[in-house]
Amino acid sequence: MSNQPAPWVDIAQRKCAQQATLIPAEWKLPMTALSNLPSNVMDIPAKSGILTDREVEITEGKRWDGRALVAAIKKGELGVEEVTTAFCKRAALAHQLTSCLTEPLFTPALRRAQHLASLPTSSRSLLPFYGLPMTIKDSFNYSAFDSSIGIAALCFKPSTSSAPLVQLLESLGAIIIAKTNIPQTLSALDSVNNVFGRTLNPLNRALTAGGSSGGEGVVAAMRGSVVGWGTDVGGSIRIPAMCEGVYGIKPSVGRVPFGGQEDGGSDGMTRCGKLQAVAGPIAANLDDAAWALTEVATRSHIWGNDCIPSPTSSWSLSTPATDSSSPVIGILPSDGNAPPLPPISALLSEVTSLLTAHGIQTLPLSTPPSFTKSQSLAVRLMSPDGAPRMNDLLSATGEPLILWLANGPRFGRSRPRTLEEVRQLNIQRSQIENEMNELWYSTSATTTSQTKRRKLDAIICPVAPHPVPEIDHWNAVGYTSTFVLLDWPAGTVPVRRVTEEDLKMELGGEEIGSSWERRNRELWNAPDLDRRVYLDSPLCVQVVTPKLHDAELCRMMKLVADAVAGGRQEGSGGGSVRAKM
Repeated sequence: MSNQPAPWVDIAQRKCAQQATLIPAEWKLPMTALSNLPSNVMDIPAKSGILTDREVEITEGKRWDGRALVAAIKKGELGVEEVTTAFCKRAALAHQLTSCLTEPLFTPALRRAQHLASLPTSSRSLLPFYGLPMTIKDSFNYSAFDSSIGIAALCFKPSTSSAPLVQLLESLGAIIIAKTNIPQTLSALDSVNNVFGRTLNPLNRALTAGGSSGGEGVVAAMRGSVVGWGTDVGGSIRIPAMCEGVYGIKPSVGRVPFGGQEDGGSDGMTRCGKLQAVAGPIAANLDDAAWALTEVATRSHIWGNDCIPSPTSSWSLSTPATDSSSPVIGILPSDGNAPPLPPISALLSEVTSLLTAHGIQTLPLSTPPSFTKSQSLAVRLMSPDGAPRMNDLLSATGEPLILWLANGPRFGRSRPRTLEEVRQLNIQRSQIENEMNELWYSTSATTTSQTKRRKLDAIICPVAPHPVPEIDHWNAVGYTSTFVLLDWPAGTVPVRRVTEEDLKMELGGEEIGSSWERRNRELWNAPDLDRRVYLDSPLCVQVVTPKLHDAELCRMMKLVADAVAGGRQEGSGGGSVRAKM
């Protein structure tokens, strides 16, 4: 037997060496600063001495949100190159602390900034994202750079053109400054792969950063970009947003161009009944995420043949969600497979009370049986072809599965489903869609007809039944994958941090006996678990609206976020919202 390492090892080493050359030496932290890092590294970039005071002010987001930043650049108060440099430096610092980047695009970003700076004032005024730094998940093609998605066999194969979303963003004046890290196969909920390593959570390096858009969540939280763009097929935008305590929006299919990506899959599978992923924004500021989605969604059909027209008039974020005088929000406490752990249940109760205090009507909902069935069906529709291409890519260089995927195993070559089997799965999907759609409506009957009336503006439920877990311990995705199966837009809204009071809560109620529940309870009661690992980690809720009601989602997320913010102010002397985000 040969003692030579498998080919993937050398490829990964060369790729990491290449990555290191793309970060200027003067932007690098000294090894002494990296040798004994605290668990929370959020403050290090601002205090590193590498960012000037002006660059800290530009990137912190306290004086300028995204729109204000663009306005300041257009007025000449800030320079395009100045802003781009500031965010590139901050993204580079975030990467050194967390391994959140795959392809630093700093050199082309600064070239583009010089080009934008040379444009006449008349041209600048037409660009809503003029000079705005953004990042993209590694799967999106960016011309002349790899879309390796952390797979050795895809390294050193640069894209020949940029994805339609990238082209659209750049047409609006955005500057793409980096591509961000993901998990091997894009099928894990920790962003770790054999090429770029593991992305760490900057709030607590012992906790997961989430996946598969984990790098985007981290760079958003660390203010390395104003808006990042991820993808979501099981929760891959909303889960990292929860882990880092930022905002993430999973739109409906057709709102954001999805083509021009490398996902390791076989072309054409989404036309064959496969669960369809979507792209969406992640940002530290909800207004930035909603604004970015609005600007993209109202133009996406021009750039993406997978998108639908969306009139600008329907995306006013200042208009009410519906015609009702007072919004009504349904509270959905569980998916029926993994009941929430005590802090999550308490959080839902707190948010319900805050909404009520702000004049918003809430309606408790029972878990529909179809919600409980959704997770297993979504999983079966993710790779109906048995993932042959991804398995071939791994085999080509002898690359092993990451530990989380190997355990179970959770990934491997499997028998392709027959056309009849896929048809039957999609029949089940239609049944679930019909049953779940009834959540939104009340029906009244007369002697001659039935009338349906929209009874809910939005639904609030957990993002997950547990707090942000330790690395490689994420449990259930039923709370997120269901809304991909249904194609309902959904977003993550941060509420507060885990407190000492939360850690004292104990499990109660009858067990339902599912394997999901058992694993979930272990995240709270395992003999070797110290609950203090959760202390000060983000607690978030998920806001959901019906299919294609994406503008409503943005408005309802803002309504919830405003109620939470109001509760913080009212509770500053000891109210129900006990810890700020």
